[in-house]
Amino acid sequence: MSRSGRLLRLLQAMRGRRQPVTAARLAEALEVSERTIYRDVAELMAQGAPIEGEAGVGYILRPGLFLPPLMLSEDEVEAVMLGLHYVDQRGDDVLRAAASVASTKISAVLSPQAQAQIMNPLSLPGPPRTFPQNAMSLDELRAAIRDQVRLDIRYGDEQERRTERIVWPIQLGFMDQARVLCAWCELRQDFRTFRTDRIVALTRLDRYPAQRADLVRSLRTHLDGLADRKISPDGN
Repeated sequence: MSRSGRLLRLLQAMRGRRQPVTAARLAEALEVSERTIYRDVAELMAQGAPIEGEAGVGYILRPGLFLPPLMLSEDEVEAVMLGLHYVDQRGDDVLRAAASVASTKISAVLSPQAQAQIMNPLSLPGPPRTFPQNAMSLDELRAAIRDQVRLDIRYGDEQERRTERIVWPIQLGFMDQARVLCAWCELRQDFRTFRTDRIVALTRLDRYPAQRADLVRSLRTHLDGLADRKISPDGN
């Protein structure tokens, strides 16, 4: 096995572990010597991998972006950059800024050939859209999603009728024509999507009695069902 392949396998062996893993166990998994593990860990750390630990105690890979050239094929580079271009066109100010920084970080660790591919991509997203103005920053919705708190929202429909809903915010959706909040609606006792430009006011309430990860899985199942029946979700 090449050294680059061994380094990739070492990262994969460490990824997802919550407790430090010893060099002896890593050496056994990769079928190499402990000395090789020590040398490879030092090399990965020198390249910027967020590895913590020491000999005799063990090592753990902390969360964080680490993309050495060996981890991205040409097609993977194409997919990542297409996604970032899409975000730059359709995201809000926060996501556009994050996409720009991410693009710079990724480019910095790619090979010269991959960097040339970024400058002359094979794929591009469609033309950018102009989105309706939001009454409030999406940061408020992001914070509510992260904090898993219920929201009391005032919402207007296409006929400008106003309703009040108590919702459990789950995700933000960036569509071609609008941005939406995906949430559990207490009034409808079901999942609903609300256009963010039609949320005219919101008040944070208490933490909702569910785990967001569970709600995300249920929401995906719900949306898959709507797609099978060719039904478009809305806030009604």
